[in-house]
Amino acid sequence: MKPLILLNFKTYKEAAGKNALALAKQLETVHSKEYDIVVAPSILMLKEIVDKTSLTVYSQHTDNISLGAHTGRIPAEELKAMGVKGTLLNHSERKIPLEFLQEIVEICKKKQLKTVICASSLSEVGKVAEFKPDFLAYEPPELIGGKISVTEAKPDLILKALEIVDKVSPKTRLLCGAGVHSKQDLGQALMLGAKGVLIGHAVPKAKNPGKFLQEMLR
Repeated sequence: MKPLILLNFKTYKEAAGKNALALAKQLETVHSKEYDIVVAPSILMLKEIVDKTSLTVYSQHTDNISLGAHTGRIPAEELKAMGVKGTLLNHSERKIPLEFLQEIVEICKKKQLKTVICASSLSEVGKVAEFKPDFLAYEPPELIGGKISVTEAKPDLILKALEIVDKVSPKTRLLCGAGVHSKQDLGQALMLGAKGVLIGHAVPKAKNPGKFLQEMLR
């Protein structure tokens, strides 16, 4: 399997509303035989980006509910029906209680949605790995949105996270997140043994996001 490049649009103004579709269309022009490129737009832009681009799209969140009387919630069934392929879960900006997180992963597995669980500490890595997600993204919160990558600041913690994941859930693939913003960061993550990266601000806020991403993947 190819390494995953997961691009989290969050709700940056550069990646919201019409800007989200424009950004997605730029990223759609980036072709790579070595990496799988996935985007996670805001919930409100999921359907439009699925319909108007060829990109693989993940949701930024999913709830532990089925279709029914659940005002304002996000059911996996609806995501699946609109063509979404997976979901980001438990980001430091959208934490989920562990008992609910486990339920969401189980629901997503039944609906054949890929799951990416974020963890902000080694202790949390061990706990969420027990849920057997497809991917586990290790993101020390103090480095999120910064200019120093976790691969540079705390490479030893990446190795420890890998050791935990390999022991608890060998089929789960570890991603590096927090501060990843260069070709060097990506290369270092893969060298340490990660199977991809989770990128937030670096791509949406780049002057030319498509060119920025293409250069990162060369």
